[in-house]
Amino acid sequence: MDQPVGQPAYVLHSRAYKETSALVDFYTPQGRLRAVLRRARGKGGSLVRPFVPLEVELRGRGELKTVGRLEGAGTALWLHGDAVFSGLYLNELLMRLLPAEAPAPELFDHYAQTLQALVAGRALEPLLRAFEWRLLDELGYAFSLQNDVNDQPITAEGRYRLRVDAGLERVELVHPGLFGGAELLALAEADWDVPGALLAAKRLMRQALAVHLGARPLVSRELFRKR
Repeated sequence: MDQPVGQPAYVLHSRAYKETSALVDFYTPQGRLRAVLRRARGKGGSLVRPFVPLEVELRGRGELKTVGRLEGAGTALWLHGDAVFSGLYLNELLMRLLPAEAPAPELFDHYAQTLQALVAGRALEPLLRAFEWRLLDELGYAFSLQNDVNDQPITAEGRYRLRVDAGLERVELVHPGLFGGAELLALAEADWDVPGALLAAKRLMRQALAVHLGARPLVSRELFRKR
C-alpha cells in the first residue's frame, strides 16, 4: 500500500463535524481536497484557519479523506484591512468554481504568491484581476484579449462586448457597458497605467465569472460592502 505523502496546503473553509472533529476543505497542488480532521480542538486545530501555509498528509482514496498529519510550513500570513476580504474572496472563488481533486499546481503557486503580495501591501485590484484571469484560464473559460470572436485583432479604437460562451465581439453602435479596445489591450499586457483599464478589467472579470458562479451571491463580496 502506498504511504501517504505530505503536500503543501492552505485551508479554504472548515466547519465543525460530529462532536470533536472538523470538516476541512484544503487547497493543494493536487486541487481542492476535503478531509476530516479528528480531535480538531487539539494542537492541529489551531492551524485550521485561512492563509496559514501548511503541510498536510491525507489518507484515503475516496472523496472524503482523513487528515493523517497537519503541520505549519513557514510563517503564518497575517492579512489586514481590505486584504483580509480580498483573501477570503480568493478562497470563495476556489470553493465555488474549482472542481474537487483537479490538480492545478501552477494555479496553487499563483495563489500562494498572491497571498504573499497581499501581506506585503501591494495594490489589491491588480492582484485580484490577475488571479481571476488565471482561474478562468485554468478552468478553460478564458478567451482571447488580442482577437475578437471573428478572429480579428482587437483595436484600440474599437468597442466590444463580452459573449461569455465565445469571447469579445466588436460592436459598432455605442451604448453603455461596452469595453474599449485600448482597455482590453492594456488588460492583456497587465498595463494598469492605462486610464480606465482597472475598472474595465473588474467589469469584464465580473461578467466572465457570473455565469459560472450562478445566482447565489458571494459572501466575501457582501462582507466587503458592509465593512
